[in-house]
Amino acid sequence: MEETTKVTPTVRYSDEELEEFKALILEKLRLARENLALLNENIAGGEHSTDDTAPTFKVLEEGYSVSQKEENAKLAARTEKYIQNLEFALMRIENKTYGVCRATGKLIPKERLRCVPTTTICLDAKMKEKKKK
Repeated sequence: MEETTKVTPTVRYSDEELEEFKALILEKLRLARENLALLNENIAGGEHSTDDTAPTFKVLEEGYSVSQKEENAKLAARTEKYIQNLEFALMRIENKTYGVCRATGKLIPKERLRCVPTTTICLDAKMKEKKKK
């Protein structure tokens, strides 16, 4: 029977540092899920009704309402993607690959990870990537 071993990078953050990032990501995940719930609630239908207003105002209000729902739907889609990326970051923490640049294999600075906890690439590699485009 073959023994499978988990591949870990030779350069990585310590378990204590990973726990610090995990706490940060879990808090961001909690907040993002709360925001998504509010957005979905607003998309489903708000508490405001135009039933008791003048017809002209009602048309304007409904137009605004549709526009607002479209904006909320866009925000909800972005928030869902952000949540997914936060969950992927948690998986990388569990695999002990969090904070390792996928382009260079070097550690992404802590400051960048605190600002953008979902990142998988260091700033140098990101700048090189942008120059190619």
